[in-house]
Amino acid sequence: MLHIIKADYHNTLHAGFIVELMDDYAQDEMGGGEALTDFVKENLVKEMQKRSYLHTFIALESSHPIGLINLVEGFSTFSAKPLLNIHDVIVKEGYRGQGVSRKLFEASDEFARGMGCCKLTLEVLEKNEAAQRAYRAFGYEPYRLDDQFGIAQFWHKKL
Repeated sequence: MLHIIKADYHNTLHAGFIVELMDDYAQDEMGGGEALTDFVKENLVKEMQKRSYLHTFIALESSHPIGLINLVEGFSTFSAKPLLNIHDVIVKEGYRGQGVSRKLFEASDEFARGMGCCKLTLEVLEKNEAAQRAYRAFGYEPYRLDDQFGIAQFWHKKL
């Protein structure tokens, strides 16, 4: 049976689940296709413990980790309310298409409402059509302020 739990970053079992699932995601073509480095495996959850604005929900099937969603608190200056950014969505390959991501998104929605958030945001790769179909089914759409200015883009600069 599928269970969704909120991760406790100080729980050794939960920490192991997070590293395992993040490593699976990293090795997937949509996650970069390379395993997490030993440094990341050793420090990821230690660093997450220091940040109260991070939240993780884990999907368990018979106590085995099969998916997770990582959330990062933000703030909307246009709404003067908090928001949550969905930073990672992971479902193990053998469990995809079975409603696991829907349950993770439902848990995130409920959590965000409880925080008084004005919205949830996420980024998705342009060619990740399966994820885009799922996100649309969950009520998400590309952000646009006004049609004349087009869709917002997600940019970055490595430091």
